[in-house]
Amino acid sequence: MILKSGGVAAAIAVAFLSAGSLPAVAQEADAAQCGTDRTIDIAEMSWPSAAALAHIHATILEQGYGCDVEIVAGDTVPTSSSMMTRGTPAVAPELWTSAIEEPWAEAIEEGTVVELSDAITDGTVEGWFIPQYTQDANPELTTAEAVIARPDLFPDPEDNSQGRLYSCPPGWACELSTTALFEAFDMEDTWNLFSPGSGGALDASIARAFTREEPILFYYWGPTAILGKYPAVQLEIGEANMDVYACNTDPDCDEPAGVTAYPSSPAVVGAAAWIQEEAPAVAEYFSKVGLTNAQISELLVYGDENQADAEETAENFLATKQDVWTEWVPAEVAEKVLAAIG
Repeated sequence: MILKSGGVAAAIAVAFLSAGSLPAVAQEADAAQCGTDRTIDIAEMSWPSAAALAHIHATILEQGYGCDVEIVAGDTVPTSSSMMTRGTPAVAPELWTSAIEEPWAEAIEEGTVVELSDAITDGTVEGWFIPQYTQDANPELTTAEAVIARPDLFPDPEDNSQGRLYSCPPGWACELSTTALFEAFDMEDTWNLFSPGSGGALDASIARAFTREEPILFYYWGPTAILGKYPAVQLEIGEANMDVYACNTDPDCDEPAGVTAYPSSPAVVGAAAWIQEEAPAVAEYFSKVGLTNAQISELLVYGDENQADAEETAENFLATKQDVWTEWVPAEVAEKVLAAIG
């Protein structure tokens, strides 16, 4: 087709107009898929699993749904308090609600916050552990009582006439509960309760024992890189009795220490209620993102072994666990994320 000069100019103008409008159209489509033009601020909590999850979700929402996302520093009490009163941050991807049980329940009832799913689908883990290889050699060691009866298998390096239980780091709430259990099991005559001094020192003691394939009895919790890296077995302590546990962890409780399992703390995806109202696609996404203890611990092993930060750990998860996270999103969203990280 032959165009006069005026027609050429018009055609070029149309072409430029069309090309220039494409990004705007794409942005509008992305915003529509996100459901809101408000910034979705995601709390990056101070512990490794929650921090990595914040970056995983931020990447998927930004690259896949076209959301305006910001990662903000957070911790359980200040994050939940701000979310309940101000609607920000919008999402806490791993909120342990046991420490905020009453105000959180009231906020849910008032409709200011919602729980979109369980962040850890099989619950958090806390208790006493021994190596799998120790139990393989001694199959009867499945309960705390069975292990307590064999201090000779777990000798204290500084006093081999006694067993050693590696306790929780000083100043942590679990130090109180572990000390109370030590007393409730009447272990003083045959065991030493050893304070590692810090979380890092406890990790080093555990790593050293597993590297040497030595027996060790230790307190730990999950999901964590330690439980992802080393095959440890949690000992049976019995049922969790919340009244006993509350007394065991209260320095002012006058009752004698009692035997109780450590209760599993709920870890949820908490969100400001406006997310569910304004961005239902985002709320639907968060309803599917739960991971097991084992999956999160495996995620953390990469960060631990590679000295990777939360963002790098998230990038590795998105690159290597596509079979997991692509199940959380529609196919077209997965394609956008894969293109962005590819």
